Amino acid sequence: MILDLHVQPGARVSEFAGRHGERIKVRLAARAVDGKANEALIEFLAAHYGVAKRDVRIVAGLKSRQKRVEISGLP
Repeated sequence: MILDLHVQPGARVSEFAGRHGERIKVRLAARAVDGKANEALIEFLAAHYGVAKRDVRIVAGLKSRQKRVEISGLP
């Protein structure tokens, strides 16, 4: 599965927050410092979809709010 996301780091809680244009908006509690937001995004998506963290991979946008994420290992 491929997800096109708009990520907002530094939120109060990590959650899905509707749409941002054509992308799914995700708010993350982690700050965008030293890759913490990317790590938090992987953990959040893995928990939500019930897969291992190794099955969630950011394929585009490592240093951007606009990210493309691939999730494998879905039942």
